[in-house]
Amino acid sequence: MKNSLDHATLKAKQRAIRDDFPETMGLRAHRAISWIGRAEACSDDDDARFIFLWIAFNAAYADEQEFQTAASGERAAFVDYFGRLVALDNERRIYMALWQRFSGPVRMLMENRYVFNPFWQHHNGIDGFEDWEDRFKASARSFAQSFQAGDTARVLSFVFDRLYVLRNQLVHGGSTWNSGVNRAQVRDGAEILGFLMPVFVDIMMENPNENWGQPFYPVVE
Repeated sequence: MKNSLDHATLKAKQRAIRDDFPETMGLRAHRAISWIGRAEACSDDDDARFIFLWIAFNAAYADEQEFQTAASGERAAFVDYFGRLVALDNERRIYMALWQRFSGPVRMLMENRYVFNPFWQHHNGIDGFEDWEDRFKASARSFAQSFQAGDTARVLSFVFDRLYVLRNQLVHGGSTWNSGVNRAQVRDGAEILGFLMPVFVDIMMENPNENWGQPFYPVVE
């Protein structure tokens, strides 16, 4: 299943319909599409592609007000965003991507302890995570149940929870560029984000009057 939504296609669509966008939505789309385009220019660099696509994800979903008031912060905002996207995905493009194109990479990601946050909490000596293996198995069971039930929003939450750990490893200097140690998860993560992010942005542009929240750092004259 090839994704026909590249940067040029998204940008052309945005220019054609952006006059009808609320200001906040217009800013989100403009920023996210710009980072998708930058990621496309890094086709031979999975680390850079992953990071640029994660910036596109932040531009698309992050709600400044919710982030500042929610106790659990960034990851807590994922669930609401995915729920809204899936509800608006009339063509089930996200579902088809997860169940057809990326079922293998997604399962590999879920079976990888190195992108499971409690594993690192225990490894770093933080109290309360001695049972990380039990948590890992429980997470795998919950993911399998959600996958089998076709619960797209919940599956996305599991996948992005793992990708968030990978994001932290890269952004916070916990990984070597082009390292062979984590190559498979970075490559798969970049592929998954590279397909999903254009779909996410396209769904948002088709539903511009949904409340997508207040973007970070609005343009101030």
